[in-house]
Amino acid sequence: MIIKPKVRGFICVTAHPQGCAAHVQQQIDYVRSKGAVKGLPGRVLVIGASTGYGLASRIVPAFAGGSATLGVFFERAGEADRCGSAGWYNSAAFERAAHGAGLYARSINGDAYSDAVKQEVIAAIKADLGQVDAVVYSLASPRRAHPKTGAVHKSTLKPIGAAFTAKTVDTDRGLVSEVTLEAASEQEVADTVAVMGGEDWEMWMDALSAAGVLAPGAQTVAYSYIGPDLTWAIYRQGTIGRAKEDLESAAQRLTAKLAPTGGRALVSVNKALVTQASSAIPVVPLYISLLYKVMKGLGTHEGCIEQIYRLLAERLAPGVDPQLDGAGRVRLDDWEMREEVQGAVAKLWPEVATENLGALSDIKGYQEEFLRLFGFGLAGVDYEAESDPVVSMPSAAH
Repeated sequence: MIIKPKVRGFICVTAHPQGCAAHVQQQIDYVRSKGAVKGLPGRVLVIGASTGYGLASRIVPAFAGGSATLGVFFERAGEADRCGSAGWYNSAAFERAAHGAGLYARSINGDAYSDAVKQEVIAAIKADLGQVDAVVYSLASPRRAHPKTGAVHKSTLKPIGAAFTAKTVDTDRGLVSEVTLEAASEQEVADTVAVMGGEDWEMWMDALSAAGVLAPGAQTVAYSYIGPDLTWAIYRQGTIGRAKEDLESAAQRLTAKLAPTGGRALVSVNKALVTQASSAIPVVPLYISLLYKVMKGLGTHEGCIEQIYRLLAERLAPGVDPQLDGAGRVRLDDWEMREEVQGAVAKLWPEVATENLGALSDIKGYQEEFLRLFGFGLAGVDYEAESDPVVSMPSAAH
C-alpha cells in the first residue's frame, strides 16, 4: 500500500515503516557523530521505549556506550491492510540496527502498568542479562488500569482551582484562537496522578528489587517538565503538574531504597519538544512553535536525541556532578529557561495571531517535526512507492 499521513486532531493515524526507520537512523547517526561516552550503564531497561525521549534513551546508551537494552512499550503491529504504530516501526528499526552493530536488544510489547508485563520483563532480565544497571522510566499514556484495584484511571489536561483561558493553535490548520479550560475536579486530579504520577515507577523498581535483578549501584531516572509562566496554569499548576510532583516524591522514596547499595533515583526536567504527548496539551504547541523560532535563531535548539545525549554524557556520566536544582532535579531544560529565550518568547506571545503565525513562530518546523514522529518527511524515503505495513520485530536478542 502507499502510505500517506492522515492527521486527526493531535494524532496521525498512519505511520510509514521506511520513514520511521530513517528517523531512527538519523538519531543513531547523530549519536555516532558525537562519539562514545565512557562509563555508561552496560545493561539498561527502558520503560516506555518506543518514541520520543524513551526511544532516545535506548539509542544513546546503545550507540554511545555499547549498552545492552531491554525496551518495554505498548504498540500495534502492522497488518496487511492497516499501518502499525510509529512506535512499533521505530522499535523494529532500532533492534535491527542494534543487532547489526552486535548489541543485545530485546523488546517486550504489552501494558507496562500490569503485573504480568513486569514479571515478563523480570524473567527476560534473568534469562538474558542477569541484572540491569539502569532503569529509565519514560511512560506516557492517557489511561491506566491499576494492577491492584482493577480501576481504570484516565488522565485529564486541566487547570486546578479555576478555569484558564489562553491562546492556542490548531497545528494542522495554523489557526490561532483562544481556548478556555475548565478547572479539574478532585477526582480528575486524582486520576491524572494515578496515571502520570510516580506510583507505577515505584512499583517497577520495587518489583525489580524484590526479584534481585537490580545491580548494586543501579540508577533510575524519570522524565518531567516544568515550563514557563505562559503554560504554568495548564502545566505545572494543572493536573499534569500535580502528577509530576508525585513523580518527584517517588524519586525521593526510591533514592532512600536504592542508597544502601549505592544507587539513586533522579527526575530529569527536560525541554519542551514536539512529541505525541505534548501535542495533546492545549496552549503548549503554540508555546513550542515560538520557542523553536527563538532557540533555532540562537543556535541552542535540541531535539530528543540531543537532550538525552547531553543528559547521559554531561549530567549522569560517572564522576560528573549532575548539577541538581534546589528540589534535587536534573535541569536539562536549562537552555530553554534562559532569560534571553523566555524574554523573547514572552515578547512574541501577545503579538502572535493567525495572520502572522508563519512569521513570528516556527509553525512550519513544528508541523514537519510532528509528521517525522510518524515517519513522514524524511529525506531519501520514496513516499510514492508501495510500502508493506507488516514489519516484524527481530527475534534474535543477539
